[in-house]
Amino acid sequence: MPEQPKKISKKKYYDNISVGARTKQIVYLVQKHDKAYMFEQFLKNSDKKQTVVIARSKRSANELGVYLEAHDIKAVVVHGNHRKADLEEASRAFNASKLNILITTDMILKPLGLTNIQVMANYELPTHEEDYFMRIRYVDEIGESISFVTPEEEKTLRTIEIMMRMDIPQEKVQGFVTTTPNQTEKPAKDKKKKPRHGKKKTQNKSEKEID
Repeated sequence: MPEQPKKISKKKYYDNISVGARTKQIVYLVQKHDKAYMFEQFLKNSDKKQTVVIARSKRSANELGVYLEAHDIKAVVVHGNHRKADLEEASRAFNASKLNILITTDMILKPLGLTNIQVMANYELPTHEEDYFMRIRYVDEIGESISFVTPEEEKTLRTIEIMMRMDIPQEKVQGFVTTTPNQTEKPAKDKKKKPRHGKKKTQNKSEKEID
């Protein structure tokens, strides 16, 4: 009887390049004052997927939570200022699909033990680029990673793309129209965006707050 050929198992690698190649990723370019509004429009266009939103700081997470609540979008915010019981309750609700939008920070993401994440929403890119890859590992092959990137964050975006040797596709949010900084209700006509990777000013220290 002829010898059967041995099956060769394909090893799965978890380096930045491999994870980046396997994970669906999308970038939305936006001005800082429009970010919450664009994210609101994105959520209203989505199919209520299990979405984890990562903010760079506790304050930013809280501000986004307040904004979404004011626009009739249910989301729960948890970070380092919350009790262990609050974190566990939010984690159970999300994993049971009783909660579909959870806002948190990088520091709390791993301890939450979240499963079945369909969308990893990078509301803000991390200060340390390696943290981006820690985020997308949660949706490796099973979901997608979306990033809302301001001109101040484009340098970080470019570094991330270099680290995984690929450009992340850019898309537009349906129904979103750029507004002027002092315009909060009625959107103005869309303006042309600056080149994606043009020269930018050095990031302000206040933008690097980490929690």
